[in-house]
Amino acid sequence: MTRRSGILEFAVLGLLRESPMHGYELRKRLNTSLGVFRAFSYGTLYPCLKALVANGWLTEETDSGPEGVPAAALTGRRAKIVYRLTAAGKEHFEELLAHSGPDAWEDEHFGVRFAFFGQTSRDVRMRVLEGRRSRLEERLEKMRTSLARSRERLDDYTLELQRHGMESVEREVRWLNGLIESERAGRDQHAPDPAAQHKKNQSGDTGGLPRHRGGSRPDPSDDTTT
Repeated sequence: MTRRSGILEFAVLGLLRESPMHGYELRKRLNTSLGVFRAFSYGTLYPCLKALVANGWLTEETDSGPEGVPAAALTGRRAKIVYRLTAAGKEHFEELLAHSGPDAWEDEHFGVRFAFFGQTSRDVRMRVLEGRRSRLEERLEKMRTSLARSRERLDDYTLELQRHGMESVEREVRWLNGLIESERAGRDQHAPDPAAQHKKNQSGDTGGLPRHRGGSRPDPSDDTTT
């Protein structure tokens, strides 16, 4: 599997995890929501969908009209195929989400991975963000070294173009720094204080759950409590 097809598979599974879609709707979401797929054709998407169906990660369903009547019977046009994520497909996508290796830091992959950060665990988000920052810092150092060596041989326009490229990388590094700090602040905010937790346990604190008379906690299955 090529890198391009791998990130397409990831994006398709991620979008279908949100809801089932027709192929046309899926292609539109890929084009509009994920910039890396702007110049993207259904001729490229169709083989990917077929492969995912063959692997058992998607199912194909014929779009139905009112009372289960096939749409083709009502409109006279070819029925649309709806693609739906299977349980195995969801499990596979979650495995892909947990991946935080170098591929996730690359230019093309990072944007798509970031689009699904809302479904990604905090630890994985941190590893991807820090890996991306490290990759860009290495790139920035190489750009600065190259510019210092060749500055005297470059005309003003080429020099300005290289400076523009460096500034773009520097902006992304600053952006990543802010994201990483926010992630760390959020993790620290949600981390339990061991001393406070020990005090809470000693005092018999229920952690915010209401007590029934007699001091016992309510049964979670009891749906009569209002």
